[in-house]
Amino acid sequence: MNNIIIGKTDELVMKLLHYFIGEGYTPIILHGAQNEIWLENLEENYKIIRIVSNYIHNDEQFQYDLFRTKHILKKIKKKTISFDLHTLSIFVNLGENVKRIEKMQMKSIDCIQLESMDDLQQNDFIKNAFPAILNETNFDEKGAELFIKLTSDINQKSEVEAKKNEDVFKPKTPIITYVLLAINIFLFLLAKLDDHFVESLFLVNRVHITGEYYRIITSFFLHYHLLHFLCNAYALYIIGSQLEGFLGKWKYIFVYMISGICGSFLSMIFMGDSSASLGASGAIFGLLGSLLYFGFYYRVYLGTVIKSQIIPLILLNLGIGFFISGIDNAAHIGGLVGGVLSTMALGVKYKSSTFEKINGWIVLIIYVVFIGYLALIGI
Repeated sequence: MNNIIIGKTDELVMKLLHYFIGEGYTPIILHGAQNEIWLENLEENYKIIRIVSNYIHNDEQFQYDLFRTKHILKKIKKKTISFDLHTLSIFVNLGENVKRIEKMQMKSIDCIQLESMDDLQQNDFIKNAFPAILNETNFDEKGAELFIKLTSDINQKSEVEAKKNEDVFKPKTPIITYVLLAINIFLFLLAKLDDHFVESLFLVNRVHITGEYYRIITSFFLHYHLLHFLCNAYALYIIGSQLEGFLGKWKYIFVYMISGICGSFLSMIFMGDSSASLGASGAIFGLLGSLLYFGFYYRVYLGTVIKSQIIPLILLNLGIGFFISGIDNAAHIGGLVGGVLSTMALGVKYKSSTFEKINGWIVLIIYVVFIGYLALIGI
């Protein structure tokens, strides 16, 4: 087996691929891209790594390659809602008629040429961005034994990532969403039977809420008009059933409750003396905010949905609230911000760092305490 000869270029590509996948980069499937591998990790400085083994004969072919790369990057930017995709293109098979590019910097794209792993020692781009690459691409195995080891390691890493994605995105029964819908239905029916019941639970300003602070919570489970109830129930079912699967049951209920409370607080701040508020829309806007934050981390998978559905839905509903009276836009905004911050505090599975979650808790606590103080005590 060890007598099988592996080409120098193939070995170089496999070592690079092995290293970058080990660093958390994921292959991107591109139709029509031959003899080149695209990898993405939107959390790193180099968000795109491109390993090009295609033989490039002269400068004209090289310039066309750069033009095509920029075109593909524009498409990836749109899909991932990214303003900047700092890219590293690694060329391992350039012809003699191409000017040697040990390193080349352009706007958002850095290019390097490698003929062997020893060239890494001379390259500042690589050493600064990936200081451990030299040690982690130095293997004792040779030939076919090395090829089998690298292939096995890559497959194992890919399987682990695939299991993580399956864990997050596989369909799950939205039990908490069903419970929330059942509570809303039950209270809606009671409200239709007894007007006094509604008056005892909806949200009022800080002067009249004294001693009845439960209204801060009961108000976002309560509806009176049928159309209002149906719209919110439908939104809760569609958005909630998806988000519950992404976050998990306990994180999901935390986001819902904190969003509803934040919506109630901001509503009270802007509420007039004779105003009242009820409805789940503040909490539902929190779910939208949570989905927006979650989708940012998984924008490779949800980027199109965020851009074409979630963001337009948020903007449309906020716009309607500003131009149509009787809509509590303060509750919507309060819930939206609460949903984003509570999800930041809890973290996105397999994505959020401890540092990000600590910052999320700090900002969330400051936000809730601040608007809670203004809502209940005033200035």
